[in-house]
Amino acid sequence: MTNPLLQSTALPQFSKIQPEHLVPAIEHLISAYHGQVEGLLTSNTTYTWNNLIHPLEELAEKLDRAWSPVSHMNAVVNSDALREVYNACLPKLSNLATEMGQNEALFQAYQQIAGGREYKKLDPARKKVIDNALRDFRLSGVDLNPADKARYKEIMQALSTLGSTFSDNLLDATNAWKKQITDKERLAGLPESALAMAKQTAEREQTDGWLFNLEYPSYLAVMTYADDRALRKEVYTAYVTRASDEGPHPGKWDNGSVMEEILALRHEAAKILGFANYSAYSLATKMADEGTQVIAFLNELAEKSLAAAHKDKNEVTAYAEEHHGFKTMAAWDLPYYSEKLRSHKYALSQEELKPYFSVDDALKGLFSVVSKLYGLTISPVEGVDIWHEDVRFFEIKDHQGLVRGQFYLDLYARPHKQGGAWMGDCVSRKRYDDGQIQTPVAFLTCNFSPPVGDAPALFTHDEVITLFHEFGHGLQHMLTKVDILGVSGIAGVPWDAVELPSQFMENWCWQREALDLTARHYLTGEKLPEEMFKRMSSAKNFQSAMQMVRQLELGLFDFRIHMDYDPEKGGRIYEILDEVRQKVAVVFPPDFNRFPHGFSHIFAGGYAAGYYSYKWAEVLSADAFSLFEEEGIFNRGTGLRFMRTILEQGGSRDPMSLFVAFRGRKPSINALLRHSGLLSQSDGVDDRADGVDDLEISPGWRASIDD
Repeated sequence: MTNPLLQSTALPQFSKIQPEHLVPAIEHLISAYHGQVEGLLTSNTTYTWNNLIHPLEELAEKLDRAWSPVSHMNAVVNSDALREVYNACLPKLSNLATEMGQNEALFQAYQQIAGGREYKKLDPARKKVIDNALRDFRLSGVDLNPADKARYKEIMQALSTLGSTFSDNLLDATNAWKKQITDKERLAGLPESALAMAKQTAEREQTDGWLFNLEYPSYLAVMTYADDRALRKEVYTAYVTRASDEGPHPGKWDNGSVMEEILALRHEAAKILGFANYSAYSLATKMADEGTQVIAFLNELAEKSLAAAHKDKNEVTAYAEEHHGFKTMAAWDLPYYSEKLRSHKYALSQEELKPYFSVDDALKGLFSVVSKLYGLTISPVEGVDIWHEDVRFFEIKDHQGLVRGQFYLDLYARPHKQGGAWMGDCVSRKRYDDGQIQTPVAFLTCNFSPPVGDAPALFTHDEVITLFHEFGHGLQHMLTKVDILGVSGIAGVPWDAVELPSQFMENWCWQREALDLTARHYLTGEKLPEEMFKRMSSAKNFQSAMQMVRQLELGLFDFRIHMDYDPEKGGRIYEILDEVRQKVAVVFPPDFNRFPHGFSHIFAGGYAAGYYSYKWAEVLSADAFSLFEEEGIFNRGTGLRFMRTILEQGGSRDPMSLFVAFRGRKPSINALLRHSGLLSQSDGVDDRADGVDDLEISPGWRASIDD
């Protein structure tokens, strides 16, 4: 039988991919990769873009096109069989990457091209690919002695396996916990939509009553609405102790030793390459120059937010005591009383908004916003092979009817699907030798509340914001005009700039004109009433300072455990986390809380020593949106400028120069503070100023390099 992973098709054949296909396909492609690289090096003495780099990009893409759908399926339809072969392939791929990065002959060939006459004639995108490659050779240890090269290779292989182990443990721990309730009185306070979802989950599992699990929609509903404090505590405990030494399954899928080993190996790898620590290594491919600058940025933002965050916390505590006679606020009480306070202050809850955000209207509104901004149309495509019945497929066309991109949309939480929301690249844009363009394709994945009964899926406003966020990532991948794979779409975009397009898109979720396109009552077709919009707008920055310092807490924690790592002391994960909390937090969880054991962003994702990127890039996104506030949120000229200067450029140019090309100046912190409710126009500060006090971040930005 033909291996579907080795067939050249426009889109993956998900229904044909079986676990047994993976190892033979990857081994075949790796063997071919080695042989063809050797052939390219020996068949030429003078190297050029066309006789070396372009063929290498084609080789890498073949491997990516085989691995991408399997890696994606491992995340969204995980099974024991798929996991086994997926994990078996990780060391093989890690070895290939390290071997290529340490190939001295290949490195010298790139150096020859970079120092030759052709380089000066190349376009900026090709130059950027070469510059990035030379940097990455050094970051892979090409200059190391043989013993250090071998050790570095071992470390990279181990880290690849450990990251997957971390994810597997978290997924298994999440799937393992369930709570069946047959006494409806214990579910007082929960809205009908949450009850219906729990009832549907029970029916799916062929059990009685209502079934709750640790998928985020289920967890959040209990934490936000359940009157039963003991139930809230039980669900909270199960969630925050996943994959740890605490909670209902202590030690069974414990990520404690995994985290320690990851931190130790990252530090060792950084030291081998001559860096002081892993944070310094991480910044070699980011916009920020040095660790002290990142720490200063986060600390100063915390200073601007901390007083307001304490005010937020004190307000909900005082409210709980005054209106509910409740005095002992615990972590499992805070979301519950916060939601009651929101309803008390603004006569509005997330649940009240849900009927206005059905899945179809939310998508229609999102697509309309994109159409108004960029002149694009988005339409469903039928008959595409998918991995689950809930998945949809769409294409994006420009005003001339040309397809600019396509995407899979997988919206709902379900068992055996990793939590969170993300965009992944399925196919990247490139230009074929005959001039034809390969259409970029994205995976857009969320974990929203699924449809219940005959009703459509109804989203919270927060879920709509997440949808817009992930679509912003997708637009950068799909709308690129860069035809060189190494810097096409999100490739080559520094990690601390990659959140700009995603956070930028969130702003339209708060605009009346945009909500008129997005929010319709699913039964009556009524637009979001004006008085409800006003209440929603008034509540926009409800507890925003608390949310701000929580993100800063995570960013500082992540950066410090990598920057301050000491092999003699170990990771000191909870010690450092406590130090960070003492400085910037206003909410202190119980001692049994094991949040880091589930912090996939940094232990299994791409955000290690880079979680600060969310706030770093949010400065850019808020300031970029402020131009739309000045010129009109649907100003087509401004939208096209953003598309051409940011979305279409991929990783081919320095993101600071791209931002300046769009905004006309370097970024200011003012818009972020104002959008977060921490700075008002009445403070007399203009967004167009160069900065606020010493919080301007522009001096610390430099030329972009690959993530």
